[in-house]
Amino acid sequence: MANMSMTKNPIPEQEPLVRNKNFDEVALGYTEEIAIDEAKRCLNCRQHPCVSGCPVNVRIPEFIAKVAEGEFEEAYKIITSTNSLPAVCGRVCPQEHQCEGKCVRGIKGESVGIGRLERFVADWHAAHADPNAKVEKPVSNGHRVAVVGSGPAGLTCAGDLARMGYEVTVYELFHKAGGVLVYGIPEFRLPKAIVAREVAALEEMGVKIVTDAVIGRAISIDELLTEEGFEAVFLGSGAGLPRFLGIPGENLLGVYSANEFLTRINLMKAYREDYDTPIKHHKCVAVVGAGNVAIDAARTSLRLGADVKIVYRRAEKNMKCLPSEYEEAKADGVQFQFYSAPKAVVGTDHVEGLKYEKQQILEDATMVPTGEFGVVPANKIIAAIGNKPELSVVKALGVDANDDGYIAVKDLPYGLTSKEGVFAAGDIVHKPQTVVLAMREGRKTAEGIDQYLKAKKVLAAAKA
Repeated sequence: MANMSMTKNPIPEQEPLVRNKNFDEVALGYTEEIAIDEAKRCLNCRQHPCVSGCPVNVRIPEFIAKVAEGEFEEAYKIITSTNSLPAVCGRVCPQEHQCEGKCVRGIKGESVGIGRLERFVADWHAAHADPNAKVEKPVSNGHRVAVVGSGPAGLTCAGDLARMGYEVTVYELFHKAGGVLVYGIPEFRLPKAIVAREVAALEEMGVKIVTDAVIGRAISIDELLTEEGFEAVFLGSGAGLPRFLGIPGENLLGVYSANEFLTRINLMKAYREDYDTPIKHHKCVAVVGAGNVAIDAARTSLRLGADVKIVYRRAEKNMKCLPSEYEEAKADGVQFQFYSAPKAVVGTDHVEGLKYEKQQILEDATMVPTGEFGVVPANKIIAAIGNKPELSVVKALGVDANDDGYIAVKDLPYGLTSKEGVFAAGDIVHKPQTVVLAMREGRKTAEGIDQYLKAKKVLAAAKA
């Protein structure tokens, strides 16, 4: 029987005043009973608008129908036919702006909890899969592709190519694969074990992972294409250079970029009580920015024992973060100060505060300064205003890029750079986007690589 409830089943989670003191995952996930009940809310409408809202085109009504029947493993097979990272997407995708935002049930009530169901299915599979079962590897087509970077774009590209029969090797700069999934997203939102599980699934499919690999320096792209025997190379190394505030005093001790701060926390395992890491625990932290990364930095700082305030120059309604992340941050205890434009970091040898100027919005929506200044007390300031690729690194890769370091690519075949056989996608091609949008580009570029190598084979045969 269909469930015609106007509201989705809430997901069990830690209480705010408990979770803000630990790094355990906030959401605990659906039980089998809750998942089945939520799945029965799906109307399986004719046009399937939810699928069009999914960047990787998961066959959503099909997998939800299997969940409703209690066929969880079949649901998993449906999801993974187009999505290599279901447990990740179920946790960090902005579903409310994508699949759930298109859900018909959302017109007069709440959408179906698609993301929660995807997470449930992925976790159920991990808990119940036969550990001795051997994964059937795709038949090799005899062609080899190198993937540089193991973030969402790289892992997705690698997985799709492997399914096509390509022998894929992924090169990762750090000592663990996962890229931003491991080093940029806090443990309480995306546990490292979840990412490791998804990477292991790709390895079982035949994808080779090489860590501590500095491509462009220790190994050049030309060497990959010649000495190493790869026929194509995918570049998905992301955007790791932070954008700075550009205000006086930002070179003082205690000023961090969000990228640096979160990487330190994750790399040095400061989220674990059994690790003694050189992370300073500050009492007062000011975070500049209002995107999801700013929220992550603020909630992380809170868990390290600080009083935290997010300072944003615009209004609450202009925040770039997901509404759900904003609400969770407020529940955790993060404070927010709007209409406050940072003007200077206050201090002598170290940070003592953040000077700001109050802003006001005119009737025509123009934001103007008021001439009224104030100081937010802080002994740590975290700038979360975006990243861009490091131009020197991109130049070392030997491909054309603009002045900001973004690599130029073609639409046909999708993702091809100025260098023959070299493709790129993700944050190294444009301003940083969400995990699932990077995955979509990884998929499209995998198709582009396949088209390129097939066309190359046909041309070679014609010349023979």
